[in-house]
Amino acid sequence: MTSRPTTDARPTAAAPRSITDHLAAVRAGLVRLDARAAADAARDGALLVDIRYAALRDRDGTVPGAVIVERNELEWRLDPFGTHRLPQATGHELQVIVFCNEGYASSLAAASLHALGLHRATDLIGGFQSWRTTGLPVTPPDGAPTALTPHIAAAAAGGH
Repeated sequence: MTSRPTTDARPTAAAPRSITDHLAAVRAGLVRLDARAAADAARDGALLVDIRYAALRDRDGTVPGAVIVERNELEWRLDPFGTHRLPQATGHELQVIVFCNEGYASSLAAASLHALGLHRATDLIGGFQSWRTTGLPVTPPDGAPTALTPHIAAAAAGGH
C-alpha cells in the first residue's frame, strides 16, 4: 500500500511575536493620520468609522459625520461587494479612517481592511481621545444609547 501525499491548505504559521511587535509591523503598512489630517480628509470625502464599543460612545460622545460600526462587524460593513455593507462602502478606492478610543485596535482594524483590498484604509493616531483633545467637534452624549449605522439592506428597506 502506498501512501498518498497530503496537501495542507492551511497557511504557514507565523513565528510567535508580541502584540507590540505585531502592532508595529501593522502600522508600518499604514499611512496613519493625526486628528487634524483626519478631519481634513473627512471634509474631502474620506469615511470616518468609529469602532468604539457603545459604553465609550455613550460616555464620551461621538464624532459628527462618523459612521458607527462595532469592530466585530467592520469587514462585513465595509466590503464593497458585501450584502451587509454600509451605503457609504461604494468601492475599494474609498479612503476609510478607522478610529477606536486611543488608536490601538483601529490600527489592527485598518490592516484587516487592507486585506479586503481597501488599500486606502488607515487609522487615527490616538483615536477618539486625540480627536477630542485636539478640539475637533464632538457630539456630547445625551443619555440615549448611540445606534449602529445600518447596513445597505436595512437602509434600502427603510429599516435601522
